[in-house]
Amino acid sequence: MDSVSFLLVAVVLTALAFDFTNGFHDTANSMATSIATGALSPRLAVLVAAVLNLAGAFLSTEVAKTISNGIVDDAKVSPVMIFAGLIGAILWNMITWLAGLPSSSSHALFGGLIGAVWVGAGESAVRFTAIVRKIVIPAVASPVVACVVAMLATYLAYVITHRAAAPAARKGFRAGQVGSASLVALAHGTNDAQKTMGVITLTLIAGGVLGHGSGPPWWVVLSAGLAISLGTYAGGWRVIRTMGKGLTDIQPPQGFAAETSATAVILASSHLGFPLSTTQVCTGSILGAGLGRRLAHVRWGIAGRIAVSWLLTLPAAAAVGGVAAWVAGQGNTGVALVAGVAVAAAVGFYVLSRRRPVNPDNVNEPGAPEPAGRTLDTTV
Repeated sequence: MDSVSFLLVAVVLTALAFDFTNGFHDTANSMATSIATGALSPRLAVLVAAVLNLAGAFLSTEVAKTISNGIVDDAKVSPVMIFAGLIGAILWNMITWLAGLPSSSSHALFGGLIGAVWVGAGESAVRFTAIVRKIVIPAVASPVVACVVAMLATYLAYVITHRAAAPAARKGFRAGQVGSASLVALAHGTNDAQKTMGVITLTLIAGGVLGHGSGPPWWVVLSAGLAISLGTYAGGWRVIRTMGKGLTDIQPPQGFAAETSATAVILASSHLGFPLSTTQVCTGSILGAGLGRRLAHVRWGIAGRIAVSWLLTLPAAAAVGGVAAWVAGQGNTGVALVAGVAVAAAVGFYVLSRRRPVNPDNVNEPGAPEPAGRTLDTTV
C-alpha cells in the first residue's frame, strides 16, 4: 500500500472517529427530555437512539452532497486538509463534551474543514457564499424557529389537556414522548450521519477514487451510520444532564412538544439539503418548551454559556484545523505529530472526566447549582 492510499485510509478512519464523537456528543438531542421526564430509562433511551440513528442514515443523502461538493472546492482539497479539519472538529467536540455543553458537532466539522482548506489551499478554495446560505443562515434561524414552534406547541398542549386528570395526562404524554424522541433520533441520523458521509466522499474525490460531484457509495453510508449509532449508544451523559435538567424543568407535555418541534425542523432541513445543527435545533426547542409553560424556570445563565459555545465553535475549530493543516502539510512526520497530539488530548479529556463522572445512574441528578439571580419565572 503506497503512502497516498495509507493516508486515505487514515482519513476515513479519522472521519469515522469524528462520527463516533458526534454520536455520543449529540445523544442528548433526541433523548435528554425523555430521560429527564422518566418516559424512557437512560440505558433503553440510548439503545433506541442508536438503532434509529443507524436507520436514519439510509433515508437521504442530500446533506452529504452539500458537504462533499458544497462548502469547499473539491478540486482543490487534499486528504491532508480533510484530516486536519477532522482533528479540529474532534478536539472541539471533546472539549465541549467535558464541559457538558451542547455545542454543534456539525459546526465543529464545518469550522475544522474551512480552516484546514483555507490554510492548505487558499481562500479561493472556500465557498463563502454557500457557507453563508447553507450554514450561517440556518444556524441563526433554526434554533429561533424551533424555540417559537416548541413554545406554541407547549402552550397548546397545556391548554388542550387542562381539564384532564393530571396523572392520566402525564402518562399519555410520556407514552407520546417515546414516539417523538424516536423521531428525533431518526431525524438526527438522517442529518448528522450524512455529514461524515460527505467528508468521506470528499476524501475519496480528493484521492482520485471517485469522480468530482459523486455521491456517497453504499459502504460509506453504512459505515457512517454504524459509527454514529455506536457513539450514540455510548451515551453523552454529561450533555444529556445539561439539556435534560440544566436549561429548564421539563415535564412530559414539554418534552413531547420539544421533541416533536425539533423533528419537524430537522426533517425539513434534511429534505432541503441544509446541514443544520441538530444540537441547536433541539436546544432551541427545549428552551421554547420552558417558555411555553406557565411559571416554568428558564436558567438563562446556562443558556448564555451554551450560546457562547455556539459562537466560538466555528472559529475555534477553524483555528485548530488551520494549525493542524500547516503541521500535517510538512509530510508524514507532520501527520503523525498531529495524530499523536489529538490522541493524547482525547485521552487527557477522558481522564479529566473521570474526576466527576456522569453516568446513567446519576444523569438526572442536578449538576452545579445555577448562580442566584439567573433564573427567570415566565408566564404565557
